[in-house]
Amino acid sequence: MSKISIKEKLGFSIGEYSASIVWQTLMFFLPIFYTDTFGLTAAAVAAMFGIVRVFDAFTDPVMGIIADRTQTRWGKFRPYLLWFALPYGLGTVLMFTTPELNGQAKIVYAYATYSAMMVIYTAIMIPYNSLIGVISPNPDERTSVSSFKFVFAYAAGFSVQLGIIPMVKNLGAGNDAKGYQLTMLIFAAICILFFLVSFLSVKERVKPDPNQKIPNKKTTCATCFETGHGSFCFLLALLPLFMSPLGVPT
Repeated sequence: MSKISIKEKLGFSIGEYSASIVWQTLMFFLPIFYTDTFGLTAAAVAAMFGIVRVFDAFTDPVMGIIADRTQTRWGKFRPYLLWFALPYGLGTVLMFTTPELNGQAKIVYAYATYSAMMVIYTAIMIPYNSLIGVISPNPDERTSVSSFKFVFAYAAGFSVQLGIIPMVKNLGAGNDAKGYQLTMLIFAAICILFFLVSFLSVKERVKPDPNQKIPNKKTTCATCFETGHGSFCFLLALLPLFMSPLGVPT
């Protein structure tokens, strides 16, 4: 089996930087942004996170089904890096934008942008992570690619922890709302570029069996719940509703 070049491994794995830099920012700084800069209460933020995550538990398997049924000249998973790179960047900026709104309108904006970003994140990350399974039939090569991805994930976490606060302060010059928006604008540009590099770099080498019978969508979803997996995922998705108000990180 032919080996994957270092160039392709780097090109594909750099997309993990785009994924992790946003996810790390959401985990560590979005709650702070919402309460200290955007102006929401901690209770409202906790409720929003819980509700959207329950919804997210359903979008993940649905996106997996959609991606698995996609057939294009670029493959089934690869084109999503092209299609959703720009929405991913735009969603990142809008989520950290503080509009001139008051009361319920501001809460609606937060729900809309956070929910949209979670959908976009799912739409690009489910196919991106699925590419590992089709990038090579050689398990050693797939393991090697995963190692490259880990390095970029670590680099993204390092960038977030050390970079965001200084960037917000310097770019905002005393205006944290402006600072967050400009910082996320820079992050968004990096994310778009890196996902496009991943799209251009990677190849799908493992092709599905043309004789394989694919069950219809109703059958797939029904089987998930009949076997108990769907119910289990649903119960897991409910945990943030109870854990977040208690101050437990989720």
